[in-house]
Amino acid sequence: MKIRVGQGYDVHRLEEGRDFWLGGILVPHTHGAVGHSDADIICHVICDALLGAANMRNIGYHFSDKDPQFKGIDSKILLKKVLVMIREAGWEVNNLDVTVILQLPKLNPHIPEMKTCLAGVMNIPEEDISIKATTSEHIGFVGRGEGVAAQCVALITKSI
Repeated sequence: MKIRVGQGYDVHRLEEGRDFWLGGILVPHTHGAVGHSDADIICHVICDALLGAANMRNIGYHFSDKDPQFKGIDSKILLKKVLVMIREAGWEVNNLDVTVILQLPKLNPHIPEMKTCLAGVMNIPEEDISIKATTSEHIGFVGRGEGVAAQCVALITKSI
């Protein structure tokens, strides 16, 4: 069996009055992430981690923010496309570990729903998806509530 690890990292600015999509669900908050798509940072870092592990570049390479067809797109659609790409190359997702860095809102109450949503989108068991949330202790752009950051590590496997 061939095993590969990929890592994804992303940041988005937060803006008042925008919807806040995280992990495929709408999280109630006064601010939401700004981006060309729906700005779901969890979906974005998962895409980057999977693409990186499969040596297929990154989300921006495949879904350019200059391309109008992706304007406002649901990031779950992008994630589904990435899954098709890596599976066509013979890879399967073994597990994901996501960390979201965000001062507010508190995400722990929403994590079970995010995992259920993402497991359905990716067609993998919920127990293969770890999502954790932390703050930046009021330091930097995240601590000031100006943005959100996230990281993901993905393990993919291929039978040889």
